[in-house]
Amino acid sequence: MKIVDIRELTLPISSPIRNAYIDFSKMTLSLVAVVTDVIRDGKPVVGYGFNSNGRYGQGMLMRERFIPRILEADPATLVDAAGTNLDPNKVWDCMYQNEKPGGHGERSVAIGTIDMAIWDATAKIAGKPLFQLLADRYGNGTPERKVFVYAAGGYYYPGQSMDALKDEMRSYIDRGYTVVKKKIGGASLDEDLRRIDAVLSVLQDGQKLAVDANGRFDLDTAIAYAKALSQYDLFWYEEAGDPLDFELQATLRSYYANPMATGENLFSMQDARNLIRYGGMRPDRDWLQFDCALSYGLVEYLRTLDMLEEHGWSRTRCIPHGGHQMSLNIAAGLGLGGNESYPDLFQPFGGFPDGVRVENGFITMPDLPGIGFEGKSNLYARMRELSGQ
Repeated sequence: MKIVDIRELTLPISSPIRNAYIDFSKMTLSLVAVVTDVIRDGKPVVGYGFNSNGRYGQGMLMRERFIPRILEADPATLVDAAGTNLDPNKVWDCMYQNEKPGGHGERSVAIGTIDMAIWDATAKIAGKPLFQLLADRYGNGTPERKVFVYAAGGYYYPGQSMDALKDEMRSYIDRGYTVVKKKIGGASLDEDLRRIDAVLSVLQDGQKLAVDANGRFDLDTAIAYAKALSQYDLFWYEEAGDPLDFELQATLRSYYANPMATGENLFSMQDARNLIRYGGMRPDRDWLQFDCALSYGLVEYLRTLDMLEEHGWSRTRCIPHGGHQMSLNIAAGLGLGGNESYPDLFQPFGGFPDGVRVENGFITMPDLPGIGFEGKSNLYARMRELSGQ
């Protein structure tokens, strides 16, 4: 078997929202289709992938370096020992050839996007949902079909009122979520506290709020927020400072005893390891948000999970950023602590397959081949346009 084509399309996911650092009015992503020569139901098996929101589409890097390397390789070097399926590790090694260590930036997004499509195709060829394939290969064969999810929202946007913010959060609770998230750092501390109070006023017992500064604060501001936020029982205080400022993160633990979260903007196992070594993260309460779609894909994410185990961390402390079905499958197949969800934003790429509902903060994984994109009709329509299926 072999890969016969890889197609990429850059698409807008623009929205008039903003967080503390960026606005999304010109945001893009890359959609990828990996076409194989394996025929099922009269059609080639195609794997699909896309990168998470917050990083732009990486079509140029894919077209100039990573796609040609795969298509120019001997097909026999990209398949498993039996020659009947792709080997994602071999495909990853092919993409990464002639790349210098370090500098884990946009290339990690390009490789991670293609890697997602490779795993989708691999699971489809195997005739399994990806979560089952992962449980078989890297677990005990029994996936966690029920996955915790939280609703990410609470962005800043023009003309937003407190009533509109409360209505947004109520809508998530009404849809079955028990944890919601809002942005901080895009307004004054006093204004952010008023927004927090507004959200908390609509939550009931057993429901919690997480807040996310998107790396906006210097140390003094991060500490000021930590002291003010300590009055609340928050699910977490997320990414207070620059993602690579491990000293800031380590210092902050002295001012904030409740759970913190970070990691979504660390794009390699090595950077994740530095966070664990030097960032003062606490394995009994803090959360790690590494996103495979931004950090070289699942092949690298498996290395990160191995590193965490070596440092005494449970993978249940991982709740990936991104709100996509790839991380849902990883959470179910490898036993992570859950996944982010965007109930209304970044569509059609965020969210779940049609008919999947949130119940008391959890979703149940459906039996769909591969990652399950075919079960999300508005997303799959875009994918079929790219692949020609």
